[in-house]
Amino acid sequence: MADGSTLGVSGSTTVVRGACPHDCPDTCAMLVTVKDGRAIRVAGDLEHPFTRGFLCTKVNRYVERTYHPDRLLYPMRRVGPKGAGAFARISWDEALGEIAERLNDIRSSTDGPQAILPYSYAGTMGILQGSSIDRRFFHTIGASMLDRTICSMAGTVGMRMTVGANIGADPEGLPESDLVLLWGTNTLTSNPHMWPLVLEARERGATVIAIDPIRTRTAAQCDEWIAIRPGTDAALALGMMHVLLEHGLQDDDYIAAHTLGFDELRERAKEYSPERVSSITGIPAETVVSLGRRYGQARSAFIRVNYGLQRHGGGGMAVRTIACLPALTGHWRRPGGGVQLSSSANFAFNTPVTQRPDLSPKVRTINMIRLGEALTTPNGDVGGPPVRALVVYNSNPAAVAPDRNAVLEGLRREDLFTVVLEHFQTDTADYADILLPATTQLEHWDLHLSYGHHYVSLNRPSIEPLGESLPNSEIFRRLAVHMRLDEPSLRDDDLTIIRQALDSPSPNLKGVTLEALMDRGWMRLNVPTPYLPFAGGAFLTPSGKCEFYSARMEQMGLDPLPAFTAPYEFPENVPDLAARYPLTLISSPAHQFLNSTFVNIAPLRRAAREPECLLHPEDAERRGIGVGARVVIHNDRGAFTAIARVDSTIRPGVVWAPSIWWGKFAADGANANQTTSQRETDMGRGPVFYDNLVEVGLAD
Repeated sequence: MADGSTLGVSGSTTVVRGACPHDCPDTCAMLVTVKDGRAIRVAGDLEHPFTRGFLCTKVNRYVERTYHPDRLLYPMRRVGPKGAGAFARISWDEALGEIAERLNDIRSSTDGPQAILPYSYAGTMGILQGSSIDRRFFHTIGASMLDRTICSMAGTVGMRMTVGANIGADPEGLPESDLVLLWGTNTLTSNPHMWPLVLEARERGATVIAIDPIRTRTAAQCDEWIAIRPGTDAALALGMMHVLLEHGLQDDDYIAAHTLGFDELRERAKEYSPERVSSITGIPAETVVSLGRRYGQARSAFIRVNYGLQRHGGGGMAVRTIACLPALTGHWRRPGGGVQLSSSANFAFNTPVTQRPDLSPKVRTINMIRLGEALTTPNGDVGGPPVRALVVYNSNPAAVAPDRNAVLEGLRREDLFTVVLEHFQTDTADYADILLPATTQLEHWDLHLSYGHHYVSLNRPSIEPLGESLPNSEIFRRLAVHMRLDEPSLRDDDLTIIRQALDSPSPNLKGVTLEALMDRGWMRLNVPTPYLPFAGGAFLTPSGKCEFYSARMEQMGLDPLPAFTAPYEFPENVPDLAARYPLTLISSPAHQFLNSTFVNIAPLRRAAREPECLLHPEDAERRGIGVGARVVIHNDRGAFTAIARVDSTIRPGVVWAPSIWWGKFAADGANANQTTSQRETDMGRGPVFYDNLVEVGLAD
């Protein structure tokens, strides 16, 4: 173990340290057992304080995913119509030569390099394989920028406007909590390694409450389930403030020392009586009162919010409003108190060096959630030339992007040159002109932050790349050579880039080096345990205080105070639309999938059964829908079919369709994003996936 590459060697068997790459706050420390050069097992690191020795349902299948018989192993060229998925094997030189020729032709055309659009997100969360050489490459050639908003930006901006950055309470302090609010989060599915800490808090006497329109598997394990209407979370938070202030449960000392705009907030909270909040949220007024009182009386209350509740027109304001609560009560003072959306801003890697935005000329930016618009807008009216080349990696937009019909229409364009880097032939890969095989996490180096804890992780390759697959970083390095790009940073190797990322002026990364990570696999940031970011104030806002009143929001044309901003398709505000489409669709991930990843793993897909939807018995009876009936879920944007499940574990007026299915695995070739829109949230230009009125009826 001189270099830390293995935890043990027995004959031809080794155990190699790695990290889970997927879009999950847990970023697990992973141990890969390798025998005779083949990975045979993945497991969670028992020594890691957050992973605690287990992996989730999905990642437990990572060996099966790596050696899947449908794994892409060679470069391919399309030989049939776009979307048909017909390809023929070619060499790397042929593939890269053709890509280079097409991209250079576009660069030298009258449309110029901005007609080239990269499209990527969190297929891997790795700093190296997700956002390093690729960014340098597209900046160097002058391609359009991609605004990567599809997950978290509304809530991120909401946190920035309130506490100054997207950081929050440390979940390792959770055992000290006496009240835990799991607000819009299905923890057992989307954050399972936090659950043992929640249980420790409950064993010490904490009450655990789920606030969610659906009685998820998490809500079923909580002490209480509060069935809120989708998109009304800010109103509930304001109702809690009303109760806190009416009963004198605020922390006056903390407010005076560490907040800005309290007097204005007090007046705003007066507007949200429990009765008014009940009429908005569908929660009984007495529940609003009880929740507010218990929050104010708690010694140390922990709020975990997740990204689902910010996926509507008022999503940024919803997170911003909830984030004000711990400053009103002083819960930031103690371990187990505060609010957490993300810990990501604490990982101050040296991204100006790893990504080199300085290499890019001034170019347009295209929002990734409006890909359908960008690919189908006539005459190139997207703030520049039409998109003529699309390079997709770490994403599957043909399944995950909103307004799927528009996205597919754009991908079918014969004049659009599309390159896809992938592990499998996804819905998006079917539309590629050139398809390139990328390595999995077991086959390459990477460096990982977490957005749910405070540990940096190094991923070491544990096996040789299968077939002719290459890391994303190497693919873009080779493409740069074929395009005759002379930018020196495009030649940096993987370990050099990892060193560059860690060479940061942030005190949080002091002592976190490649050498230390090579030996240990993971390291805690240079922050205390538990981390209390705002125990003594020192908020990262311009005022240095928690800003109940935000001058920056006022400059943005938004309400400077916490407010309830209704979803675009809030039934009371769009009565004509709601008369035709009276149900709100939520399409959060199925337990077995991570967005569209793992859908092609047969045991996980069998466990998910088939595309389904959950209806309340009242809604099902009104429509003559029985358990197991095939139904069509539709609105003016599109439709998809599903098998109906009927249960009172969802509030009336809501339908849940666990997602995201690849079209090719659905009976009708469609998924929930047939019905979602390309509209943007109030802050951060994020998506409004759950701001979506539909009707459900029996399929023909």
